[in-house]
Amino acid sequence: MLVSRKIAGTFFLGGGIAFTLGSLVYPSMLGVQKVSSAPDRIIARPATGPLTEADRDFVVEMRAAGLWEYPVGQMAVQKGTTKAVRVAGEHLIAGHGALDAVCRGVAGELGITLPNQPSPQQQGFVAQLGAATGKQFDTDMATLVRATQGQILSTIASVRTTTKNSLIRALADRTNDTVMDHIAIVEKTGLVDFDKALSRSADPSGLPAQDTTPPPPVAGQTQVVLPPPAKSTVPSGAVGGK
Repeated sequence: MLVSRKIAGTFFLGGGIAFTLGSLVYPSMLGVQKVSSAPDRIIARPATGPLTEADRDFVVEMRAAGLWEYPVGQMAVQKGTTKAVRVAGEHLIAGHGALDAVCRGVAGELGITLPNQPSPQQQGFVAQLGAATGKQFDTDMATLVRATQGQILSTIASVRTTTKNSLIRALADRTNDTVMDHIAIVEKTGLVDFDKALSRSADPSGLPAQDTTPPPPVAGQTQVVLPPPAKSTVPSGAVGGK
C-alpha cells in the first residue's frame, strides 16, 4: 500500500479542539519511540504501579489509532452511501472522542508525551480513504477499520494480561469496549471483505519503524483533542461508557 506522509487537514484537524502546550520536551517518557526490544523493562514506578515500555507504547498506540480513525469517521458520515456506513462513522467519532479524553488523562498522570498526528502508515490510510468515493469508499472503510481493530484487540489482550499499572488496566478495559463496538458496527454494514481484513490482521505490514511510529509534536504546538459530538445518537454504553 502506498504510504502518504501528508494528511488532509480538513479531516484531521477540522473537528479538533486545541489547547496550547507549554514548554514541551519530547518525549518526556520516551513517548513514541521504542528504544529497545525489552517491553517488560520498567521505566517508571508511579503510585499506580510499575510502568513498562509496553505500557507506555500502548498509550501512544491508542492515541495514534484515534488520530486516524476519528477523521475516517468524519468521512464516513459525510460521504457514506448507506445509512449503515454513516452510523459506523458516528460510532468511530463518538468512540474515539470519549477514548481520547481517557487516553490523554492517563498520559498526563504517567508523564507520557502523546503524538499529535498518526503514523505515516496511518496517514496513508486516511489519504487512501479520502481519495475513495461511492461504494469503493464504503467497502474500503469497513474492511480497513475491521482489519486494524483486529490487530488492536491482540495488543489490548497482551497489555491487559501483563501490566501491573492500574491506569493502564483501566485504559485497556475502556479501549476493549470501544474496539468491540467498532468491530460490530462496521460488520453490520455488510461490506467487510473478511478475506482481506483477516489477512491484514494476521500479517502486519512489516513496514520500517519510521512508517509505523507517530511523529513527535513540536515544542509549543497545540495538542489536538478529539471531541465527542455535541449531539451524539450513539448510546454511551456502545463506546465503552460505564
